[in-house]
Amino acid sequence: MLTFSLTLVRHGETQSNKDKLLQGQGVDNPLSETGVRQGEAAGQYLKEIPFSNVFVSNLQRAMQTAEIILRNNTHCSGTEMVLEPLLREKSFGVAEGRPKEDLKNMANAAGQAARDYTPPGGETTDQVKLRFKKFLKILFKRMLDEHGLSGPEAPSGAAGDAAASDVPPDGSADDGLQGVSVHALVVSHGAFIRIAVRHLVEDLECAIPTWVKMSHLFSPCPNTGISRFILTLSRSESRPVLTAARCIFSNRKNHLENLSPAE
Repeated sequence: MLTFSLTLVRHGETQSNKDKLLQGQGVDNPLSETGVRQGEAAGQYLKEIPFSNVFVSNLQRAMQTAEIILRNNTHCSGTEMVLEPLLREKSFGVAEGRPKEDLKNMANAAGQAARDYTPPGGETTDQVKLRFKKFLKILFKRMLDEHGLSGPEAPSGAAGDAAASDVPPDGSADDGLQGVSVHALVVSHGAFIRIAVRHLVEDLECAIPTWVKMSHLFSPCPNTGISRFILTLSRSESRPVLTAARCIFSNRKNHLENLSPAE
């Protein structure tokens, strides 16, 4: 067995976020001043976690956020940052660069809810989920290849059988990490993370804390919002198999509470 933590972080704010414009993949803005400070706050919050592996969307706002987090980290001076196109934001096609309200209007005109609507040239939810599933295969193989089958064993049985840790929603940065020595960090995007979390919980039957409401779990991730999962892998016929998964927390943003408004 190999048990490791997976910490998901959304990038910091960009000007497009502030202006409520859809970015997707075609609008590749840097962080705003506020976004940089959000990244610093996330980096300070996570600074004592020795991330062994770091995977980052190759869009500018995610790379910049990851660089800030790693720069603030006590243990990650030599950690490789793997740029992974599979972690890019959901494509919104012709709606990219336009106000979010335009997407709602386009969906209404098509007789669909905005969450179910795919603009021309955009990705469907299932296409994004497929990207995340491909990333998980890469992640699981790399974690096993680099860290082997070692570490504490999780409860046997299906992935959803592992009891979720009932940590408080605004707990500490090391929640869920007791007894876990291997840690992966992923820096990605709001829509992508939302779809990824839903896949982990609904399709992979990840156990969740009793205090978590589904409405919170699947709600939009705020800029530099943090989610954490503990995953256990084994090998079956030379390929990694997820044997247990539990959510520790999702969309945590208490590191931003003392962030003063940008001047």
